[in-house]
Formats: sequence, structure tokens, C-alpha cells
Amino acid sequence: MEAVGPQSCAGGDVARGAEGRPAPEARVHFRVTRFIMEAGVKLGMQSIPIATACTIYHKFFCEINLDAYDPYLVAMSSLYLAGKVEEQHLRTRDIINVSNRCLHPGSEPLELDSHFWALRDSIVQCELLVLRVLRFQVSFQHPHKYLLHYLISLKNWLNRYSWQRTPVSVTAWALLRDSYHGGCSSGSAPKSLAVLQLPLMSLSPPVFSDDLTKPIIDNIVSDLIQIYTMDTEIP
Repeated sequence: MEAVGPQSCAGGDVARGAEGRPAPEARVHFRVTRFIMEAGVKLGMQSIPIATACTIYHKFFCEINLDAYDPYLVAMSSLYLAGKVEEQHLRTRDIINVSNRCLHPGSEPLELDSHFWALRDSIVQCELLVLRVLRFQVSFQHPHKYLLHYLISLKNWLNRYSWQRTPVSVTAWALLRDSYHGGCSSGSAPKSLAVLQLPLMSLSPPVFSDDLTKPIIDNIVSDLIQIYTMDTEIP
């Protein structure tokens, strides 16, 4: 196996280049993760399997240099593997056709020719590679259940009018989803990441988590800012 070595993702941070801007590899990972989410939705995947696919992808490239393997092939294998892990099984044929449509809008489904079967074999072989690199540790604890618990608690504290006129829930879920574009979703504790998605951030840390320190808050917020910076810059 070649080009093995951690990328700049220690603690799940988004890799940064000069002047604190996202590094080139972070921009690639942003594009590919956006592809994973688009393909996952079109494949009918639920939120947790999509989150697992994104986490598998990020963790793989925390161990392997980006130029060693095609990131989109790793992404397709991550979708395939996540479907197995989360018991929402996907056919490789569907993954290939949906991925082709996402990468080449308006294109026709691929013919069942030698190219198709070679791509299918590549996805299966890449899945085995991902499993070996991640030491078969592909089951993850995601922040979703914690965020749901926090939102229910917050809703019970607020009166009905305040809850209905404030898009706390929608904003929190959107922030959590967007966090998977970067490495913070795979490097931060699920409870901490869930708390930091609450728009009432100034109140939420002491209320929901007494071990959430300011450095942890700053790191996650910084990563989210980097993600939204890339979202405005990358077409």
C-alpha cells in the first residue's frame, strides 16, 4: 500500500493553507463529500447511512494521502459500505448509475459493458481496501440522537410561540448535516458536536454539557466557518 500517512485532520480539523484558508485537499474533500450527500439522497439513503458514508470517507483519507487513490471511487465504495453497515443495502449498479448522473448530469445510464463491470469490480475492491485501512472499524456513534434529545429538552423549556417562531430545529439539523462536509464530524465527540449545532450556542454548553471546553467550541466553530467559506467559493 502506497502513500500511507495521516492527512491534516488531527482532531477532525479542516486542513488549512496559507492565511488560515482551506487547503487544496480540504476543497477536494468538500466537493467529494457534497457528491456523497447528493448521491445518497438520490439513492434514497437515510440521514444516518449518509453520515456513515461521509465519516468512512473522511477517516480513510486521514490515513491515506489524497493522491494515492481516486477520491470519487473511495466515495462510491463508502456509500456501498455504509449501506451494509447501516442495513440499508444498495446495489452497486444503482450506485454506479446515480454517481454517473451526479458527475455527468443529463447522461444516460451506463451500458453493461466491460467499462461498467470494471468499475463495479473497482468499487468492490476499494471497499476491501477501506475496511483494511480502517481496521474494520466502520460503525460510528453519530451526534444525531444527542441533538434530537437536546432539541426536545429545549422545546420543553420554551413556550410554544417562541419555539414556533424560531427555526432552532431546522437550523440545528442543517448545521449538523453541513458539518459532515469537513473532518469535524469524524474527529469530534458526538455529544460535543451535537451541542454545538444548537443556534443558542452561548447558552447550550453549560446547560447540555459541562465538559465542553472553550478550545473544543472554538475548533468546531472554526471548522464550520471553513466549511461555509468553501461553500461560497466552490461552484
